[in-house]
Amino acid sequence: MPRYTVHVRGEWLAVPCRDAQLTVGWLGREAVRRYIKNKPDNGGFASADDVRFLVRRCKGLGLLDNEDPLEVALEDNEFVEVVIEGDAMSPDFIPSQPEGVYLYSKYREPEKYIALDGDSLTTEDLVNLGNGHYKIKLTPTAEKKVQKSREVIDSIVRENTVVYGITTGFGKFARTVIPINKLEELQVNLVRSHSSGVGKPLIPERCRMLLALRINVLAKGYSGISLETLKQVIEVFNASCLPYVPEKGTVGASGDLAPLSHLALGLIGEGKMWSPKSGWADAKYVLEAHGLKPVVLKPKEGLALINGTQMITSLGCEAVERASAIARQADIVAALTLEVLKGTTKAFDTDIHAVRPHPGQIEVAFRFRSLLDSDHHPSEIAESHRFCDRVQDAYTLRCCPQIHGVVNDTIAFVKNIITTEINSATDNPMVFANRGETISGGNFHGEYPAKALDYLAIGVHELAAISERRIERLCNPSLSELPAFLVAEGGLNSGFMIAHCTAAALVSENKALCHPSSVDSLSTSAATEDHVSMGGWAARKALRVIEHVEQDVKQIPVNLGIQWCWI
Repeated sequence: MPRYTVHVRGEWLAVPCRDAQLTVGWLGREAVRRYIKNKPDNGGFASADDVRFLVRRCKGLGLLDNEDPLEVALEDNEFVEVVIEGDAMSPDFIPSQPEGVYLYSKYREPEKYIALDGDSLTTEDLVNLGNGHYKIKLTPTAEKKVQKSREVIDSIVRENTVVYGITTGFGKFARTVIPINKLEELQVNLVRSHSSGVGKPLIPERCRMLLALRINVLAKGYSGISLETLKQVIEVFNASCLPYVPEKGTVGASGDLAPLSHLALGLIGEGKMWSPKSGWADAKYVLEAHGLKPVVLKPKEGLALINGTQMITSLGCEAVERASAIARQADIVAALTLEVLKGTTKAFDTDIHAVRPHPGQIEVAFRFRSLLDSDHHPSEIAESHRFCDRVQDAYTLRCCPQIHGVVNDTIAFVKNIITTEINSATDNPMVFANRGETISGGNFHGEYPAKALDYLAIGVHELAAISERRIERLCNPSLSELPAFLVAEGGLNSGFMIAHCTAAALVSENKALCHPSSVDSLSTSAATEDHVSMGGWAARKALRVIEHVEQDVKQIPVNLGIQWCWI
């Protein structure tokens, strides 16, 4: 029997349908009837027949025709909203933005799996998981480690031992002992109280990365989560059911408590959740629509889900991978610029870089030689000025190996730190099954990824800075020997005059964004957490810097200047 989940004025209602030939109008009317039935004052209506309404899908907000049969208009278990005439949209309904509709048609359930063991995840793997290319499973070794870790927690609970976060409160309340019959309630209360983030929700790709990374950390076997609960979390990931996680709220101190709490809130069936099937809806209904049950937290499991640096680090993985891609593209664009401006390749000679052997510098010089010195495909432009009297080029051309090179080395340095971090246990307390005990420490602190991502932003920004100078060189006729602003009939046409202004504006904005977030600190949790990393802001700023670099290095010169020159 088909069934639909219908949103009416803040209420989600499950409406079964015995006959698929019934219409969209019937579904709306039946949902309103059930809504009225559940309200002491009938919701302010005399009867459902008096209510005028529209019905639209939660996926993309597409309006439905009330006369269409349900079997034609909707899929089984689809989510829809009834909008009553005269009502504004319900304040707790999160619409799927029209620009995000592509996510529904784009998503295809993956067939391949990545086996997580907590030790061997790469930044590339995590980005692929975020893009929905793989499902997750645990290795047999990881399952055993998780089980042994849980045995330690069960022993603590049985013996009623006083251990932070298991039989005590949290933060300032660490000395408050909790009665054994309240331990499960303690974990639920923790998740609810810490779900205090603000801002827009993470896009699906970033939320998948966050959830996948938390699963990888739990698979290490130092968190004390039960195998049963961890497998439930994996099932949620594999169904692409993604909790509402606001992008703001972490200071990167005791881990990313606020965002990870929102992640856990959806897993226990509270708050909002998104899936390609449902769009945004109440978490319990999204889980139910995918045949899943909310997680019931056991002692320590709430803390196991929310304590760690996974928000900072998952965003850091995306930043590192995008930085790696734009660094390679920057070399290609710079080589094209040198070609167009009739520069020389002598500055990329092997011997020059051998005597200053930074790995990034050597790599970039090699790329330039590969792109510009081809015996099989000699450049007509290069041949046209082979015997000119120009001795050397401007720094923005000649010094690319030295300037781009240190960016490459910066990315490699940061990638090493991020790779270590995504395969690290960042809980507190840590559960050491081989010793049969828990130990409180500070692995949750976000200083490592925060400092690294600040460094990444500073390093990658230089690609935009030097690109902007090359764009100026292309547009300025006194430097390029090309038409002013690369346009015919200058004056009548302005050409790429303002394109260069845009490039300069992006560089200027990046200068502010590159100020390190991690040099700041605040005292939180009544001075229990008296030094924080500000890693969440460092990660978000790094991504914004990289976005500007992508526009400055690739979009503006390729789509405008160099494209014109080659034509």
